[in-house]
This record gives sequence, C-alpha cells and structure tokens, in this order.
Amino acid sequence: MSKLVGRAITDSPKIQSLIKELVAEVAREEASITTTRDPQPDSIDSMKSLMDQTNKVRGRPLFYPFIGTGAGNGAYVEVADGSVKLDLINGIGVNILGHSHPRVTAASIRGALADVVMQGNLEPGMQYASLGKKIVDLASKNSRLKHCWFATCGTMANETALKLARQKNSPARFIMAMENSFAGRSTMMAEVTDNAAYRQGLPRYEEVLRIPFYDKNDPKGSSEKALARMKEHMANHPKDISCFVFEPMLGEGGFKYAPRDYWVPMLELCRANNIAIWMDEVQTFMRTGELFAFETLGIGEYADIVTIAKTLQTGATLYTEHYNPQPGLIAGTFSGSSASLAAGEEILDIITGEGYLGPQGKIAGIHKEFVGMLNRLNETTCKGQLRDAGGLGLMVAVTPLDGSKDSVTKLLFTMYKNGLIGFSAGHDPYRLRFLIPAIITSKDIELAGKIIEKSIQEHL
Repeated sequence: MSKLVGRAITDSPKIQSLIKELVAEVAREEASITTTRDPQPDSIDSMKSLMDQTNKVRGRPLFYPFIGTGAGNGAYVEVADGSVKLDLINGIGVNILGHSHPRVTAASIRGALADVVMQGNLEPGMQYASLGKKIVDLASKNSRLKHCWFATCGTMANETALKLARQKNSPARFIMAMENSFAGRSTMMAEVTDNAAYRQGLPRYEEVLRIPFYDKNDPKGSSEKALARMKEHMANHPKDISCFVFEPMLGEGGFKYAPRDYWVPMLELCRANNIAIWMDEVQTFMRTGELFAFETLGIGEYADIVTIAKTLQTGATLYTEHYNPQPGLIAGTFSGSSASLAAGEEILDIITGEGYLGPQGKIAGIHKEFVGMLNRLNETTCKGQLRDAGGLGLMVAVTPLDGSKDSVTKLLFTMYKNGLIGFSAGHDPYRLRFLIPAIITSKDIELAGKIIEKSIQEHL
C-alpha cells in the first residue's frame, strides 16, 4: 500500500479497468431509456404500495407520485411504476448533466471506493482538497474570492455566509434581502426567505430588511426605488446592517433577473458603508452561461461572499480574505460524501472544459432553442397561453394559462401524466419552472414542446 501514498487508491490500473467495465454495463442496461414511456401495468400495484409506505413514513405525501428506480439516461428518468419521464427539473437543479452521465457515474464510483463514506472538515480527503482548490482558482479569475468552506447543502452554505458577515461587521445584525427571495430551510434562512408560508409557527427575529426587485416593465423607476429603499434602511439602522444578500437571478421567486445597471449603485453603496455583499448562487452556479452568474452580469468585483450548491453535489461558501473568519466560528462534522465531492469535481471539469460556457457555448444554445420553442407554441397552437418565456441559460420559466396557483398546479400534474417533469416558481403570476439539463438534445426539446402543447390543450 505504500506505493499509493500521495494518490488515490482508484489510480490502480486494475480498479480503473473495473470501473470502466461497470460504467459500460450500466450504459448498456439503460440504453433503451431514450424517450418517455407510460406506466407498466405489472408495476402499478407495487408502485402504489411503495408510495403509500413512503408517504406514511414522511407524514405527508410526495408532490408527484415519483420514486425513481435508479435508472435513467440523459434527460430521461425511470419511475418505479415503469414509466419514463423527460426530467426538466432534475431534483430542483441538482443533476445538471442529467441521469447516468458516464463520467459522473465513474467519478462517483471512484469516490465511493475511498476509505470513508463522509468527509469532514477535521479529517478531509483528497477529493475535498482537490475540489476546494479548483473552485477557488476558477472563482478568483473574475472576483476577489480566495477561500472555500464546504457544507452539505445550500442552506448550510448560506448559514456559514451569514456568520462570516455578522462576525466581521459585529455588532451589526440586520440583513438586507430581496423581496420574493429564497435562502433555504433552516430557521434563519426561512426568515431571510420572503415567503410567509415557509415560516408558519416559527419565531420571528425581525432582522431582515427588504429591497424591491427589478421590474423590466419599469427599469428606471424600479432601479431608483430599490436604491432609495436601501438608503432608507441604512438611515433607519445606521452601522447596524451586516450584509446585503441577493440571488443574481431569483430562483423560487420566478426566474427573474436584473441587469448590471440595477445592481451596481446598490453594490457601490454597500461597499462605501462596509456592508458585506453576499451573492447566493446556490441555484445559478454553472447554469447562466458562465460558471458564476456574477460573471454573466459582470459584478464579480463586488462579491465579498458567494454561496454555491446543487450542481456541485455539495455546498460551499466562498469568501475574500477580508471575510476570513476567526477560529471557531465555522466548523461542522460533514462536508460532503467522498462520492459527491468526486462527482462535483467531475461535473465542474465537464462544464468548464467541454464548451458549455460563453456567448456561443452549449448552454446559450440550449436557452435560445428552448425559449424559441415556448414562444412558437405561444404564437401558434397554444394561442397566448405560454407568456413571457425567458430566464438565463438553463433556468427557463414561462407563465401559462391564467397564471393562478390552481391552474399552474393542475398543469404540472397534467404534464407529469403526459411524461414531462417541471415545477412552479413565483406567484402573481405563478410560472412553470424548468431547470434544463445541459445534455438535452434538440430531439428532447422537440418532445418537451409536444408534451407542453398537449397538456395546455387539455386545459383549454
């Protein structure tokens, strides 16, 4: 074993060969999963039993009647009832390269063969060290970010970010955050999230100050209103605001984004008042056409703290030297499984090295083709029932039917029945949300259009 010191045990040629054979066998088994399929009669009863059991254990039903078999191929996933769905939400944005990507599968196996299942911040492994350095090297190209701290999810990455901001700017306690934002599911992040339904029965800390988001129908007025509101908050709470947190593109808030000119005056004001600028990229990371949305929008120079997760297969908080915390502030037993850290690095390598990024990259092409498909449907067979299609990169949303919660929810279940998985976002109006896998093909987009068209017409 001494020969393996300084390199992963999976560097062994014999183990590499076995992994290659295993990935090839999985690909052969799943080669038939290339389009949608209805539930299979001989699987329906067992699926119902599994659903009843799962719902009982959860104490509440699953949103969709979905339990995956573990099989999938590209943009398609197999369900325990024998059906195959076109997956355009991918675990609410986790699986950016779809299902059973051979390189990601191989990386996961390599990680799983490490000596421990979970890595931590006390005894990290090689995957931890390698992924951390890669993220910092990439992030620092267009920002002042220099450090990376791993967590197990976006919520915990955001908790770390808030700690950094509050410690450095102590005793300031208030947080400026956007209207219609989402930050996570912990008690504090539910407070930062602008959705009262997510904090029913929870204590209120009254520490979050809201900023109105950009309105593309009133660019100048909404920008002026946001800056004025920020100045008002600063006047009402002098030297008591620790940070300004925002999603460069609202995720759950409806896939709305603002141009650089909207952000810069507020970021300059925060900088002048020593208020930490924290960009929540848990959902936008790798998706907007550049690696970071702050690069897409050209605001990386202002970033003090950036949080990422989902596509990375774990969570991470990036920060500048100024916000490097004192010992003891951040720790945590888990930083991610060995398999997830290895897979996250492989995904990062694929997205940055295989032509996905940039104005002419694959992501930009997918965005143009998918939004174009929605607009054509709106202008032809769906006759105004798919309005305001747009977003950034692989994050696309559209307002269907009358935009009410009830009609959008019903449409989601109709699309699911017809073979397509999406989700909702925003409110007043509610929108269809798609987190498109970067491996989607033109044939898949054409099929998505047919399913959306059929589902809309079933509701007219």
